[in-house]
Amino acid sequence: MAIDDDLFPAAAPALKPAGHVVGSDISVLSEAEIEERLAQLSAEIERLARTLEAKRASRSAAEHFFKR
Repeated sequence: MAIDDDLFPAAAPALKPAGHVVGSDISVLSEAEIEERLAQLSAEIERLARTLEAKRASRSAAEHFFKR
């Protein structure tokens, strides 16, 4: 019985980072890649801002409730 080479690859495939890594070298990026990263980061900033606002509203409601 032969060993299937697909079960034991010689080297792991190179993985592309899943998004922007702060401090990474951006000089190697194309204009399209930079635009894509800007869009991703803008969306992430908006998501963080919404989450922060929701947490602050929740804390404020709890503080108001317990001050009665």
